[in-house]
Amino acid sequence: MKHGKPGSTTGDDPLAGLPYRPCVGMMMLNADNLVFVGRRRGGQEHVAPGFEWQMPQGGVDAGEDPRAAAARELWEETGVKAVRLLAEAPEWLPYDLPPPIAKAAWKGRYRGQTQKWFAFRFEGCDADIDVRNPPDGHKEEFLEWRWVSMRQLPELVIPFKRPVYEEVVRIFAPLVEGR
Repeated sequence: MKHGKPGSTTGDDPLAGLPYRPCVGMMMLNADNLVFVGRRRGGQEHVAPGFEWQMPQGGVDAGEDPRAAAARELWEETGVKAVRLLAEAPEWLPYDLPPPIAKAAWKGRYRGQTQKWFAFRFEGCDADIDVRNPPDGHKEEFLEWRWVSMRQLPELVIPFKRPVYEEVVRIFAPLVEGR
């Protein structure tokens, strides 16, 4: 797994010279230590047949603190504010989009994303989660949602994001082990 804010690569890489899009990812754990996942609406940079589920994630606005971006994105995608920060991944975790997808996604400006991940404890009730009616006029990103075990996460996400999910599980596993 590559770590840190990655730079461009060279050689045979058709995306060499393109930057990574800075994003945040949020692992929201309920009282039973299950993780929120949503079934993505679409977009080839997010879903493939059989791999529609993921944790909330989104872009960091220019000058925005990543932790503030995580709280904002969680609110925009789930309607949830009743969370408590448990942990922050120590490093940014990048992934590359497959070249054909990178050329179409985000107007071809990025090779992939580099993500800062946060773990939150959900302190509300399931009725507080509303993915179908995002607050403040935001676009619906998920069609439905469910709680899953942390260990299931890598198998649910689109394969090119799987190494990041494996690393996120490794980093945040101590939050649920032994509880």
